[in-house]
Amino acid sequence: MRWGLVPSWVKDPRKITLLINARSETVNDKPAFKNAMRRRRCLIPADGYYEWQVSGGRKRPFFIHRRDGAMFGLAALAENWIGPNGEEMETVAIVTAAASADLAVLHHRVPVTLTAGDFARWLDCSSDDAAPVMALLKGPLPGEFIWHEVSTRVNHADNDDAQLVLPITDEQRAIDDAPRRAKAAPRKTAPPSADDGQGSLF
Repeated sequence: MRWGLVPSWVKDPRKITLLINARSETVNDKPAFKNAMRRRRCLIPADGYYEWQVSGGRKRPFFIHRRDGAMFGLAALAENWIGPNGEEMETVAIVTAAASADLAVLHHRVPVTLTAGDFARWLDCSSDDAAPVMALLKGPLPGEFIWHEVSTRVNHADNDDAQLVLPITDEQRAIDDAPRRAKAAPRKTAPPSADDGQGSLF
C-alpha cells in the first residue's frame, strides 16, 4: 500500500494533501476517513516507531516501544482509489490520539496501538458501523510504552538495519553531534496552511 490515504472520490491524487494520519477525535466526521472507518479498517504490525525532538539545535530520534517488548498493531484505515482509466492505488493512513502524560514529553499525539486481543474486533467491518470500535481509539496507558534515543542514521532512507533501534552509544552521539563540514543548502519552506493536523505525522 502507498503511505498516505487517497479517498475514493478524489479526482486527481496529485492535488490532494498527503493524509498520513486520521485524528481519532474527528475520524467519523471527516469525509476523507469516515467511509474507511466503517468499512476498511486495517492494522500495520510493528514493534516500535520513531519520534524526533529538537535538542541542542539538532533533531534527535527516539525509538518508542512497548515496555514488555511485544508486537502490536497500529490502527489504520485503507482506501482503494480507482482512476478514470481503470488504474488502481491502494493507500493507507494510521489513526492517532492524544498522548498520555509520559509520552507527551516527546509529542502531544501518538498512534493508536492495539494489542492482539483487540485485533479481531478492530478488523471486523461486517456491521458497516464504526461505533463498536470507537472505544479502542485512545493512546497507550501511562507506562505502557518506553523509549530511548537512537542514532541519526535513522534519518537516511538508505540505512535499514537492526542497529537503528538500538540505544545510541556515546561514540555514536559524538559522531552525530560533530559539526557538519558542508553547509546545507537553504530549505524551501511551504506557505502557512490551515491544516488541522491530519496531514502531519501525528
